[in-house]
Formats: sequence, structure tokens, C-alpha cells
Amino acid sequence: MAPNDAATTAPSEPVSVGGRMSSEDTVATRPLLSSPSTSPSAASTMPVQESIEELDRRYAPYARRDAYGPMGLGPVGAAEAFRLAFAAVVLVPLRVVAGMLVLVVYYLVCRVCTLRVEEEREGGEGDGYARLEGWRREGVVRCGRALARAMLFVFGFYWIREYDCRFPDAEDEHVDHSKEIERPGAIVSNHVSYVDILYHMSASFPSFVAKRSVARLPLVGLISKCLGCIFVQRESKTSDFKGVSGAVIERIQRAHQQKNAPMMLLFPEGTTTNGDYLLPFKTGAFLAKAPVQPVILRYPYKRFNPAWESMTGARHVFLLLCQFVNYLEVIHLPVYHPSEQEKDDPKLYANNVRKLMAVEGNLILSELGLAEKRVYHAALNGLLCQS
Repeated sequence: MAPNDAATTAPSEPVSVGGRMSSEDTVATRPLLSSPSTSPSAASTMPVQESIEELDRRYAPYARRDAYGPMGLGPVGAAEAFRLAFAAVVLVPLRVVAGMLVLVVYYLVCRVCTLRVEEEREGGEGDGYARLEGWRREGVVRCGRALARAMLFVFGFYWIREYDCRFPDAEDEHVDHSKEIERPGAIVSNHVSYVDILYHMSASFPSFVAKRSVARLPLVGLISKCLGCIFVQRESKTSDFKGVSGAVIERIQRAHQQKNAPMMLLFPEGTTTNGDYLLPFKTGAFLAKAPVQPVILRYPYKRFNPAWESMTGARHVFLLLCQFVNYLEVIHLPVYHPSEQEKDDPKLYANNVRKLMAVEGNLILSELGLAEKRVYHAALNGLLCQS
């Protein structure tokens, strides 16, 4: 999640990163969805007679196409019902207990490492974070990465397939090797599920932007402060927005300039998709003019799609825990170094990174956003309540 800035259409200039070239023509080979002709306010009053299939076509980036159907409430066969019943009795209780044990252990680590450490508040107000140094920081990071991977194991992600494109071919004479040692200030990733955060914690342990209510949650609240989260009130109409944007820029610049400063993790789409699409990017991750590390997450599935779309959190966690094996693939792209033109135009910077990620991750570009997602969920709820 990043500060809400308007996204623009992608520019026509080609993008070259780490010896890789992507262009408008390359992306154009994939379907490009346009926003529905109706506005969000008008769409909210659309006739409920529109079928689920029509809604899924209209709002394709948010549609679930796994064995469990829309909102995870579709009919399942006898074999799938038996699997769910067996998992609910045997697998889910074991995983819940193991997951809680991992969470409590890490909470205790964070509690010990934050003893006599005062919270630092950016802007002088709101929820702060614990700026840790020395052995405190080392303990939080090392244990955090190990326990985040343990939590992924509990969720059934036993193996994670990673493709590392960060280091170009040594025989490529056209690569500017002086840039290889330059540290990115932020990780930008597509957003599919809450599992995304667990993976990034296990891989690089970055800071990220979270809702302010997260800071007050039992166990998770302290952990999020040790991660150095920037807390935002999503529905706030006050100057909170400006303060968060400034804090994000400051953190990105600090991470870019200081080796020991944690990088920021930002999901520039601002919401999740079903994993096949890439929404317009907000510009918050690109305002600092620092290089970014693009990362693409994909969740191959057979029955249940781990994408957190159109269902409650409790039901999603239950179905995810019922899957004996879940799969995750990660593509690490080369660090993207903005040109002078991109530094002067964050929208151009954001859209060039988006085009690159779409090509390298075989993702479909869509111009839909959070407003259309809310309309889709409201219409879907209306249809399912009537059925």
C-alpha cells in the first residue's frame, strides 16, 4: 500500500533495465482492460440481474476462478467436500497451533529487543515505531526472517521457487556495472495476498505501510512496530495523507543512502488482485527518485487460489490452511535506476516500472482500481444474497 496518488496511462518509450528491454508493443500483446463505462457511483446502482459471469468479465482482475467459486461460496463436489472435512479435523488445528506458537515466539523476541526502547514518532503524532540498533536490530531481523519462513511452512508453502534476474550476464559488455552496487530504496511488488508480506519478511525484512489499527492489535502490533511500519488512517481526510507521503519519501531516501537502514516494501497497486493482472501504480514509491527493486509474486494453484479476493479473511485463512500444499513463485528483477526524465516525472517512472513488471511476469495490464473493486464486491454480495 502506498499513498494514494493518481496513476496515468503508460508512456510509449521503451524501458531498459539490467540489459532487459520492454516496450509498449510487447505489453500490447496482452489484453489491456479499460475501466467500465459506468462511474463507480452509477455502477453501484446497476441492476442485480447482471449475472456473476458478466460481473467476472467486467471486473476480471478481482474474479476468483478456482474450485470454490465467487467469494469461496460456490458448490464443491463430494471429493472436495471430503478433503475439506478431513483437513478441518486434522490439518487445520495442527497448523493453527503451530502458527500461534511461531507468532508468540516472535512477539517475545520483539518484547525483549524493545525493552527500554522508546517509540519514535514521525511527524510527532500517531503511532510510532521502534528504531532498533546493534544487537536489538540484529535479533529482530534474524529471528523475523527465520520465523516468517517458518510461518510460510505452516501455511503449506514448503518450497518457494525463486528466479533471480538481479545480476546480468557477466559477458554483457553494455551493462553499467557501477550501478550494481547502488542500493535500492524500496521494493515494489504486485499485491495478491497477505502471504506477500510473510514472503518479503523472510527474504529481506523490509518496512511497509500499514493501517493504523494494525499497531493496536495484540502480538501483531508490537511486531509491526519492530518492522518499522508507517501507520496510516486510510479513510482520513486530514493532513495525515501528506505526513505519510513525506515519511515514505524520507524512509526510501534513507534506505538508498544508508546500508543498514531497512528498505521500504510498497505495493503500488494499492489493493490485491487475483494474481493475473497488474493495476495502475500509485506514485508514492517513486517520489523519492531513488532506484527500486521490482519483485513479482505468483501463486500457481490447482484447487484454491491463495489470492485474497472477494471473501472474508476468516474463510480465506481456513481454505488456505486446508490446502496440504501451496505454491509460490518469485521473480526478482534487476534494480530499476530511473533516468533524469523519470526522476522529474514520478508518473512516468511508475508506469515504466509497471510495464516492465507486466512483461517479465506475464501479467495483464488493467486500468481498474480500488473503486471498481468495491463496486464488484457490492454487486457480487447482492447477487449471492438473492440466490
